[in-house]
Formats: sequence, C-alpha cells, structure tokens
Amino acid sequence: MLRNLKPIFVCNSVVPRILSYLAPIDINAIAIFPFVFCREGYSEETKNHESIHFQQQLETGVILFYLIYAWDFCRSRIKGFNGPAAYLNIRAEKEAYRNQANPDYLSNRERWGWL
Repeated sequence: MLRNLKPIFVCNSVVPRILSYLAPIDINAIAIFPFVFCREGYSEETKNHESIHFQQQLETGVILFYLIYAWDFCRSRIKGFNGPAAYLNIRAEKEAYRNQANPDYLSNRERWGWL
C-alpha cells in the first residue's frame, strides 16, 4: 500500500542550501523523490510536511507532481504574486502547510484531495 511508504531522510545535506539560490524562499528541507534532504535535523512538523509531498509525488507519478507544482507557481506569478506568495499559493504547499502539525494526517489523508 502506497500510504505506508516513507521517504528516505538525508540530513546535513547541501541540497537545500544550493536550491535556495534558485528558489523564492530559503529552503530548509525539500522532497525530491524518494528522498527528503534537510540542512540539519528536522522537526516532526517538517518531517510531516515533506512526507505529505512524498505522498503527493507517489500519487501523481512524480513527474506530474513537478509539472503541477511548476504550473501553480507560474500561474500565481503571472497573476502578480511575488515569489514567496506564489510559493505559498501552490496547491501542494497549501495541503502540506495546512496539515503539517497533525501527526495523524498521513494515515487519514484522502488521495488526490489537494488537487
């Protein structure tokens, strides 16, 4: 069952630091299937947030996730949102931020609900 799969966490990684130069936000952790790269350690909320992205990637076949993610970001930028606001307007981020503090969310999460 896909719901039981977990990402591979890689802490003390330079990946978030490098990608922060390209992103509109300062990245502390990032899910790049099947990994979650963290600068240092991670809180339970960060772990949950990135695990939500991991599940989103699983259900969309990974590539479609990145296409939807980029589409949402570009659409918001075209609408006039600045970089950080466009990032927060991405559907995947809305679900992850809304539920990152709920430790039971992943076990009860509705598939495709974020779309």
